Amino acid sequence: MKLSVCVDAVYRGKDFTESVKDVKSAGYDTIEFWTWWDKDLDMVRRAVEEAGVKVATFCTKFVSLVDPLKRGEYIHGLEESIAAAKQLKCGSLISQVGQALAGVSNDEQRQSIVDGLKACAPILERENVTLLVEPLNTKVNHNGYYLSSSAEAFEIVRQVGSPRVKVLYDIYHQQITEGNLIAAIVENIGYIGHFHAAGNPGRHELDVGELNYEYIFKAIKETGFNGYVGLEYFPLDEPSAGLRKLRL
Repeated sequence: MKLSVCVDAVYRGKDFTESVKDVKSAGYDTIEFWTWWDKDLDMVRRAVEEAGVKVATFCTKFVSLVDPLKRGEYIHGLEESIAAAKQLKCGSLISQVGQALAGVSNDEQRQSIVDGLKACAPILERENVTLLVEPLNTKVNHNGYYLSSSAEAFEIVRQVGSPRVKVLYDIYHQQITEGNLIAAIVENIGYIGHFHAAGNPGRHELDVGELNYEYIFKAIKETGFNGYVGLEYFPLDEPSAGLRKLRL
């Protein structure tokens, strides 16, 4: 299990290059971020190379997977995002699935996600990039988003059946949505490609709130998971203070 710092969250509103340097000085060697299309990718590449850090993941274009009429647009956005990932030597991309469609059954929307991801699988396998499908909580942060249940996300990935399509299990979101975190993680670790972590409530540092991350991280390590846990929180303190504290 390795740690990655989400610069767009932990250093929200701060200069990207200086933030990456601060991540490195705090003792981390990997970053991630949300959007690539509003950034100068040459600047991002220089920043990570000069700081000596890697890029774990970032988001693909925000196009609906629940709407089959958007599938061509989604795949085009994925191909553009893969090109950006190659430029940054990044091996995975985060995907949301989109807002739920009014008047369309859950079964139809779920099948659209499965079919869309199946259409993407050959591209991902050819390019050696993993797509991370993310359930989000709809109670606090993402009202109307289609996919909130981790069980449904795992079933979607199982149906797609590609080693290059996994679940991004966000501990903060799933604590709000359903709890029972460790059992869900341990039972489904083969379908999980990446984690996100933040304290709850408030989405602040990991030691702020009700979640016992020492115990959760121990359980993840014991599964043999060797991917990344992305630190995706909004700090109450200076960013480097919380990051350094977490490494103690």
